[in-house]
Amino acid sequence: MSATADLRSHAEALAGPLPPLLAAAEHLASGLLLGEHGRRRAGMGDEFWQFRPAQPGDEARSIDWRRSAQSDSHFVREKEWQAAQSVLFWVDGAASMRFASDKGLPEKAERARVLALALAVLLVRGGERIGLTSMSNPPRSGEVQLLRVATALADDDDAADYGAPNVRGMLPHSRAVFLSDFMGDLAPVEAALTRAADRGVHGALVQVLDPAEEAFPYDGRTIFESVGGSLSHETQKAGDLRSRYLERLAARKAALRDLARNTGWQYHCHLTDHSAANALLWLFHATEHSV
Repeated sequence: MSATADLRSHAEALAGPLPPLLAAAEHLASGLLLGEHGRRRAGMGDEFWQFRPAQPGDEARSIDWRRSAQSDSHFVREKEWQAAQSVLFWVDGAASMRFASDKGLPEKAERARVLALALAVLLVRGGERIGLTSMSNPPRSGEVQLLRVATALADDDDAADYGAPNVRGMLPHSRAVFLSDFMGDLAPVEAALTRAADRGVHGALVQVLDPAEEAFPYDGRTIFESVGGSLSHETQKAGDLRSRYLERLAARKAALRDLARNTGWQYHCHLTDHSAANALLWLFHATEHSV
């Protein structure tokens, strides 16, 4: 087989599992009409962005005298911030994320991966660098890196019942996004965010839950089993557990919210029967403001 044919065969094999995930992410990202420069921020750069009225403290050399001569006010010529930022993702691939209470709902893992990849699409369009915390290569920009991330996400299944954040690839002063149901032990999450904060990393926690996990609609005889099959509990009166379960879920959300606030991160809970577009918009603004 020629080198060209071998390369094409490898590329087709690599891209084979991607279209559904990547297509869903592209479709979701296209719903946010951010334009080519959706993440513009004032800063150091060469590209003109906008004029703004001069303010006390602005240096005289920053005033655009030609624009100011056209009015009775002084104007400063702002340039766009052009230093690309790095955003790293951890998307929980553990067994608990493969839960969906209804055939009409996506699995938590599917929703988390689509959200992560859709945000990655928007970031790449804005010139940012992206990567996964588990990748050995540093974050990069461009469509090729997007393909690498999509490949890794499509192939990332963990046999464990519950996942723990992987932070070994987290760069100092970068940004990060963790997507998980966060239903396992919170100690690894706390350790990961503490380590991130020590490195000057800020970001967002997105807790992805199925609506049944939010409402606990069970009653009568019920057998609860973990998706991985290692945990099982049978009860004759599931309804009697509802109030205790909801109290523990509320406490878990509060703990995640406090942990995020104490480490300079942001927290959001997303249900799989809710709009993915709204969650993506929240995520986009969360990474925008975590600089």
